[in-house]
Amino acid sequence: MATVSDLLRAKAPRPVLTVDLGTTVLVATQRMDQHAVGALLVTDGGRLCGIFTERDVLRRVVAAERNPAATYVRDVMTTNMACAAPNTSVDDARSIFKAHRIRHLPIVGADGELIGVISIGDLNAHLANDREVTLHFLNEYLHGRT
Repeated sequence: MATVSDLLRAKAPRPVLTVDLGTTVLVATQRMDQHAVGALLVTDGGRLCGIFTERDVLRRVVAAERNPAATYVRDVMTTNMACAAPNTSVDDARSIFKAHRIRHLPIVGADGELIGVISIGDLNAHLANDREVTLHFLNEYLHGRT
């Protein structure tokens, strides 16, 4: 059964995008825009301590009429976040996404080391590919080409 580590390996290699607690919302959102991502992981001395998402910007900055240049990520990030271990199955990851109604899932090692992050889009692409392969083999079998 596929794991979230398999999803990370299948993604185009790119570094995990992080920001420090003391980063302003303005700088963080500019970084998100520059890299075309919907979330940044927030670290404190290299340790994961939160996630800053588009949803945080909308709810905690824009709707609250806060100044992005004077607001720090630490004040508006999500701290109670779901995480997964590298050996978490894809099915279990799907359950985590659904149960927590999230779009980004940090992958953290046993020692708390940040390994990567997968998105609901990564998960859906994997599941779609699996189904496509299954349909192809079933089609081949039904038409006697196996």
